Amino acid sequence: MIFVAAGTQDGRELAKYLLDNGYDVAASVVSHYGEQLLADCRGRNFIINDKPLDQQELEEYLQVHDIRLFVDASHPYAVNMSKNGLEACKNLQIPYIRYERDLTSSSYDRLSVVHDYEAAAELAAKLGKNIFLTTGSRNLEKFTTSRHLRDCHIIARVLPTAEVMRLCEGLGLTPGQIIGMQGPFSKELNKELYRRYNADVIVTKNSGTIGGTDTKFAAAAELDLPVIVIDRPVMDYGNVGRTYEEILKFAEERYGYGVYQTTDGN
Repeated sequence: MIFVAAGTQDGRELAKYLLDNGYDVAASVVSHYGEQLLADCRGRNFIINDKPLDQQELEEYLQVHDIRLFVDASHPYAVNMSKNGLEACKNLQIPYIRYERDLTSSSYDRLSVVHDYEAAAELAAKLGKNIFLTTGSRNLEKFTTSRHLRDCHIIARVLPTAEVMRLCEGLGLTPGQIIGMQGPFSKELNKELYRRYNADVIVTKNSGTIGGTDTKFAAAAELDLPVIVIDRPVMDYGNVGRTYEEILKFAEERYGYGVYQTTDGN
């Protein structure tokens, strides 16, 4: 069975791709919503884990389900997941490969790259008062509690799940500061939202085209708004594939061909 850390859209698509190519797949998602998006795969040599796993729990899970290959298709910024996966695979001698989505490049001259959330908050405060965040909910607290942003107005665009809404409210954000929408978004919709909320500066991550980074950049450029990009963490993944086909080839080389194998290899 192949384990896929599938906390993203492309991660879920990759899990289905491997399943369609004859492999037994265990997909790990980060929320109940992610599990719902994979519900149609149940019953096809496919299982889903929707519980957070620390390294020890991950190792136990890999052993219990006789995992023969680990595909890390977690979000590019999910550092802990990747670190735990690498260490677990090293300890259990399981082949590991990282699925790395594309980076979005831009020649926009009002784009600044920083290396962490604190630097993003500090720079944002210098560039404007209305800070439009498109960085997701998991690190939202780093902005709401930042001393740099005490006198700023934060607008957070996040996934509209009950869990995320509770998180936003718990951090003191009012309904007028929360945009609950599922992306990715077109350039025109981004422009309309930036205008509607009087954004002075956009803060985002480089999540690639599938994460809508290109349209965020384009919309900001047309409105002449500064953009702060929190750079991706730098990690040595070892084996890296940049297409589903490359991941499949690695699986065939390290695991064998699919054809709905059982866990004993027959």
